[in-house]
Amino acid sequence: MAGARRETPAETATADREIVISRVIEAPRELVFEAFTEVRHLSRWWGPEGFTTTTRSFEFREGGEWIFVLHGPDGTDYPEWIRWLRIAPAERIELLHGEFRDDPNAFASVLTFAPDDTATRIVMRTVFPTKELRDEAVEKYHAVEGGRQTLGSLAAYVTGLARKGAEG
Repeated sequence: MAGARRETPAETATADREIVISRVIEAPRELVFEAFTEVRHLSRWWGPEGFTTTTRSFEFREGGEWIFVLHGPDGTDYPEWIRWLRIAPAERIELLHGEFRDDPNAFASVLTFAPDDTATRIVMRTVFPTKELRDEAVEKYHAVEGGRQTLGSLAAYVTGLARKGAEG
């Protein structure tokens, strides 16, 4: 096909281990990015529908960590750990996400924030260490739907902030 995008060898090598979720959010890129950088924001939207977040520690900088507990609607607590690997303000965040520091099953995620007219297109590309871990995340933990819900929560949160800002 003319004009079709071709996958690079690196993309082809990880395709069976990755999940890619994107969404256009009706808010400025800087505001969408800020929602990832401050714990006061993250605790209000992070996680799938019905989940809440309790932060134990948070340091948003390259090499910094976010240690938190995700509380499921059924009362189950999920310990979580994120290390921020690379940060390009308002453009990109690279992170490692597991259940605990040095988790051998931790997965890498790259979030990109791109202007889309007056909105922001966020793309979350997650690569798991193995195809089996990706499949388990999809089947057992509903990672695709959970990721979509999480970005939906982010969208609702930041569009509310953007409206408040526009109103004064």
